[in-house]
Amino acid sequence: MTRRAVVALGANLGDPAASFATALALIGERIGPVVARSAWRRTPALVHPDDPVRVHPDYLNGVVLVDSELEPEPLLAALHGIELDLGRDRARETRPWQPRVIDLDLIALDDLMRDPPRAPVLPHPRLHERDFVLGPLVELWPDWRHPRLGRTAAELLSALGQG
Repeated sequence: MTRRAVVALGANLGDPAASFATALALIGERIGPVVARSAWRRTPALVHPDDPVRVHPDYLNGVVLVDSELEPEPLLAALHGIELDLGRDRARETRPWQPRVIDLDLIALDDLMRDPPRAPVLPHPRLHERDFVLGPLVELWPDWRHPRLGRTAAELLSALGQG
């Protein structure tokens, strides 16, 4: 069964636009066709409260829609494999939200819901708090409805004061 995956891309090290281009090609090969992509947007980096470095380079962010027959676990594993191929080693990261050459997050898989401890949790548990994901998602699929919250992507972005 084919489902529509929402994948968020982010990067703030190296050449993010080049990393995104490579990631999109690999997503197409390993996961399924990329059917739409948002504009890429520069956004300020989130800095974890425990991070001794108070300022990080801005991120390039965007969202793509991918048609995939993969189940959530292999889809997430494929995204993590692409990250590794592009130079991100999650096992070596020492703190949350640190700068990275690529970040690929599975945000949603149609209206599928999955709760912890199953990974990935779907939809992404912080989706409704992240304008850097909601803005690009609204550009592509404003009527996508969050299956837990019952609100569209456009409504969620508006609730953040961004819509």
